[in-house]
Amino acid sequence: MELYLDSVNLEEIKKASQLGYITGLTTTPTFMVKEGVKDVDAQILKIAEYVNVLQVEALGNTAEEIIKEANRLIDLGLSREKTVFKIPISLEGTRACKMLVDQGLQVNLHLVYTLQQAYMAFAAGATYVCPLVGRLQDQGHDALGLVKQCVEITQRYGYNSKIMFSSVRNVEHVKNALNIGVHTITIPWKIMHKLTQNHFTTIGTDQFINDTNALMKKVSDVVVQENVTVSSSATITDALIVMTKSKLGAVAVMNEDQSFRRLFTDGDLRRMLNDQQSNIQGITFSSMDAQAPITIDVDNTLYDARKVFNEKNVDTLVVMEDGKFTGLIDIHHTI
Repeated sequence: MELYLDSVNLEEIKKASQLGYITGLTTTPTFMVKEGVKDVDAQILKIAEYVNVLQVEALGNTAEEIIKEANRLIDLGLSREKTVFKIPISLEGTRACKMLVDQGLQVNLHLVYTLQQAYMAFAAGATYVCPLVGRLQDQGHDALGLVKQCVEITQRYGYNSKIMFSSVRNVEHVKNALNIGVHTITIPWKIMHKLTQNHFTTIGTDQFINDTNALMKKVSDVVVQENVTVSSSATITDALIVMTKSKLGAVAVMNEDQSFRRLFTDGDLRRMLNDQQSNIQGITFSSMDAQAPITIDVDNTLYDARKVFNEKNVDTLVVMEDGKFTGLIDIHHTI
């Protein structure tokens, strides 16, 4: 199924063209008005620089006027091979279609609302026949049924016209188009960029990224070294100030000779509060027992750190380099 972007917004068109697999672009005068385009010809030429195939309106009250407009656009600089002329379905429109197709040009007979209109477009040799699904549904019609009938008619009678599913309002319309078996679809950018989105895909992707980081990154890449220590003479209040600055749930308590004394965590604070100790803010760490740290070497991977976190059931590890304290790492660094 061919994939077209339905837009005249240059930023959207540039983004879509970078995908590398968009068949082309469809435009409408209504889009031009909504975008506030003043020089339509100039905008069309700019758009043509970014797309493989451009479907652009050729309007007129008679077949001759329509053909004159198509030729004017070609003279303006549009490629005969890469341009599809969009013509609203009518008797004069079908006559112009037949004449343009006989000249080797491509035509999209659009604004199709009935199977009878589609049949006339098929008979005229239209390259594309374009029912407007969203607009039909807005008016309470069975738009999907019409599109399905159009596809079946092309198969039954061997018409070469491609059925274009247009006036796409939501991602479900794209699913409908695929199930019906249309030949091409034109989609607004706001819908197109949603087509690859899925909540479970996002969860899975995030997990893969996190696991890859855990295997590739080292502890040295995430270790926190600033605002992570207090001296043994410091109070719990001093520790809380440092923890607030580092945004970690722990602080390393260092002896006067800069050897490691213990780790003080927010869990320790909660336990002290539960024990209803009085004036805990003024307690100094010199009055508290030393404790051996749970450590990780700075050259270990985050995957190694994750294993230690899980095995030891802790939230903070003391990072060592050449046997000396160098900083702290939080469990959230490995997630």
